This record gives sequence, C-alpha cells and structure tokens, in this order.
Amino acid sequence: MESWILIILVLTPGVWSGDWRVTLKSQCALKGASVVLKCEYDYPGGSVVTSVGWYKVRYVSGTGRLYPVTNPPSSPNHFRYAGNRWSDCSLEINDVQHTDEGQYYFGFKTMFSRWMSTTYSHLSVKELTAYVEPGTVTEGTDVRLTCESGCDTPVNIVWFKDGVPVQNPVFRARREDAGRYHCAIPGQESVRSASVSLNVHYAPEKVTLSMSPSGDIAKGSSMTFSCSSDASPPVRQTGYSLYKDGNLIRSGQSHTISDVQPGHSGMYYCQAWNNISRRGNDLMKSAEVHLDVHYQPVNISVSMSPPNVVAGSGVNLTCSGAANPAAETYTWYRRTASSTSVLQVGSGQVLSIPSVEASHSGLYSCQAGNQVGENNSTEVLLAMKEEQHGSQSLPITAGIGVSLFVTLVLALLLLWRKLRTHAEEKTVSDSRLSERGSSSTATEDQSDSIYVNIHTLPCSPPPATDVTPHNAPMSCEDEVTYSTVTIKPRNPLPPHHGDSNRALQDSRSEARENDEPVIYTTVAKSR
Repeated sequence: MESWILIILVLTPGVWSGDWRVTLKSQCALKGASVVLKCEYDYPGGSVVTSVGWYKVRYVSGTGRLYPVTNPPSSPNHFRYAGNRWSDCSLEINDVQHTDEGQYYFGFKTMFSRWMSTTYSHLSVKELTAYVEPGTVTEGTDVRLTCESGCDTPVNIVWFKDGVPVQNPVFRARREDAGRYHCAIPGQESVRSASVSLNVHYAPEKVTLSMSPSGDIAKGSSMTFSCSSDASPPVRQTGYSLYKDGNLIRSGQSHTISDVQPGHSGMYYCQAWNNISRRGNDLMKSAEVHLDVHYQPVNISVSMSPPNVVAGSGVNLTCSGAANPAAETYTWYRRTASSTSVLQVGSGQVLSIPSVEASHSGLYSCQAGNQVGENNSTEVLLAMKEEQHGSQSLPITAGIGVSLFVTLVLALLLLWRKLRTHAEEKTVSDSRLSERGSSSTATEDQSDSIYVNIHTLPCSPPPATDVTPHNAPMSCEDEVTYSTVTIKPRNPLPPHHGDSNRALQDSRSEARENDEPVIYTTVAKSR
C-alpha cells in the first residue's frame, strides 16, 4: 500500500507571494496622549523575518541621520512595537511630547536580505488650547469657553476651573467665576490645555476701616488708620478716602497720626472706588469706627458758692475740668497765705463747709485724677468778709417799725388814762358849777377834744384838668393832719331853761357819773 503525503501551502503576505514593501501613515497627536503610527509591510515568498525596527531622523550639524528608536531610561514604555513578524509594523508612543515630533522609518531583516522603507511617517505633536471670551468682564456679562486641539481629528472636550469640572461652557459671569480654566480629553485628564484666566470685575465690597493699635488711644500716642476692601480690580492707593465726622481728611489707603490729641476724637470711615459701579453707586463706604482719645484732667478750676463768705455762713467749693474718661478722684488742699505747706482737707468733687470760721481761711486747690493721670487746679482764696449792714436793712426797718408801734400803743393807753382822769375831774367840777346856777349849755354842746401832733403842710395846687383856669386858687383842704382824742358821753342831754335848771343839772350830773367816756381817734391824711 502506497502512502501519499499531502503538503498544503498556505499563502500569506510575505510568504512565497509578496514584494518588498512598507506602507506608512502620518499622524497628529496631542501632547500627553498616546498615539499609534500605522504601518504595514510585505516581502517575497520564502523569506523569514528575523528582526524589525523603527528609526527616527535626527539632524546633526544640519545633516539628517537615522537613529534607532529606543526607550529612555526614565520611561521604559515610551515606545512599544505593536506589530508582528509578517505584516503589521505599527509603533505605539505613550505620553507624547514635543520631542517625539518628527519623521519615522521602518526597517526589517530576513535570513537573506534587509529592507528599509523609502517613505516615512510624520508625527505632529499638538496641544489643547483653551480660550475664555472675553477674558476680562464686568460682573453680569456673558462668557464663552472654547477649546482647540490643533489636529484635524475631532476630540471630545471637558472643562475644569481650578480643578473643578465646569458644567456649561457658556454662562453669565459672577465674581466667584473668576479663576483659571483649562480643557482636557475625557478619560485622559493628563492631556490638557494650558490654563487661562477669567477676570471678573466688580465694585468694592467688604470695605473695612481698622485702627492700630485698636481700642482706646491715649493722648500723645501714635496710631494708624488702614482701609481695605474686596474689589476687582483692586482699589488703588488713590481710590481710598478717609473721613472724620463726614469731612474728608485725606486720600490714601492708610493715615498715621503721630501725636494724638483730644480734637482727633470722632467717628471715622473710609470710601473705596475702582471705577466699577454697583447699582449706580461708585463709592462704597465702610462702617464707622470711633476714635476715643483718653487724657488726664485738664483746665481744672475751682468755683465758690456763695462768692462772699461771712463768719458762720456755709460755703461750697466745686472742682471741675475736662477729662476722658471723667475724673474719678478729687482731693482738696488748703494753704495759708503765709505758709508754703499744703494740708489735705477733703475729697470729692464738692467740698462743703457748713459754718465758716477764721481757721478756714486760706488758699484752696483741688487735684483731679482718672486712669490716665492727675492734674491740679489753680488756687482760690477763701476769706471771710465783714458783715454788711446794708443787707440787713429790711429786718432792722421792720424792728424799728414794731418798736414804734408798741410805743404808740403805750402812749395811747397813757393818754387814755389821763383823759379819763381829766373827764372825771371835769364831771365833779360841772356838778359844783350846777349848784351855783351857772349855765354850761355851750360847754355841753361841744365835744371835749384834745389835739396832739398837729402838722401844717403847704398848700398844694389843684389837679390839672382840661377846664381848670390858670388863676385857680391853691387848695388847702385836708392839708393839716389832726390827731385827736375826743371824749363824749354816751347819752348827752339837751340844754334846758327855766326854773327847773337846777333839777336838770342834778340829773345831768348823775348821768355823767353813770356813763363811761368814749375815745375817738381821727386821723386826716393829706391828699
């Protein structure tokens, strides 16, 4: 039985059928990305490929030469052969850099021959380029983000702002949108563009005025005002203004007072301006800061009430002056005019002496103090004055009047007693006369009067009227003042005639003995 051996030959590229051939294609790659240089090759049948390799043109002294592509020590996987030994000769380049750009050739060896491609694959290295349009905007303006790769092949793009993904590449700018933007390839975030800035301008905010040192400032010390704000663009030095109680002090971000005085106390604020308005307002104002300058008591004076002091009277000495904070302690001192020694005599703002004596006389001063310091007043003389009688005229006049009134009453009583005695004696005399038959009718018709203190005053002219003649006589009516005491019987008897005169006289005498006299006092005053 004969045996047949069937040999089947499979014809593949490079095996018994091809020609010497290498086909290459140029590529565009993004920096940082990975790229594959496409390559195909063929060779005549019967050849066996023993080695393959890629070469890059390098120029030395202006002359280009082929050098084998090798991996640098720092990146062992930078170049990787991605083909095989019979048809595919592709080359993969990872983390493409600009130094990788250039012309690449492929070559291979067989057992009997060597072949180098006559054409090359050109690798172009590009970068993603980000654009923010416009790059500087005022708050509220629309912004568009654009990314270009430089390669003709479209790529997907994602955006980042300061490392945070951006959802929409078109938006209305806010101040928080200001920052740095870049675009990248999804899944290959290392393939990214350079960062570009978006500047959003807005009016000053958070304008603040600060003092250094802070808190209360002592007179004579040094302090500085500083103004700050949040603004884009930042406020320049000339964009700040400092005000005190509504009045402009100066322009500038800071202001130093080297010798603080009480007159510097007040309410301060600053304004900031950067040429950007907000809601129609160009100047932004800070909160007010109160500068309170502390100083020891000054302009201390002593006032005395009452100003004139007599022995036994009271007096108050009051100490006053300007201080910040207000004076907390007051100390009183006395010095005699003939001595230089000073004696402490009291404390408190008011020194009261309820009853002044000679020992209280002297020069008085007060010392006022607060937490800053102390200061003394000028001296005030306390001296007793002699009693001024003129000031006592009213009480003296009243005393004299009372004395005169009492004297007058006593005089009237004495006069009344005298008159009564006289009346009784006259009654007895009348009785005796009636026995002799003498008539006393004329005497009884008249009142028994005694006149005292008769003053004759000069005549006065009559009051002027429209009808008064020029030659009118002088009026003397009531120009005489009479002070009279009249004694009258209560039941006077009418006069009688005839034979019964004696009986009537006896009856009248009896009536006079039974009736008490009445005293009348008449005073007629001059008009």
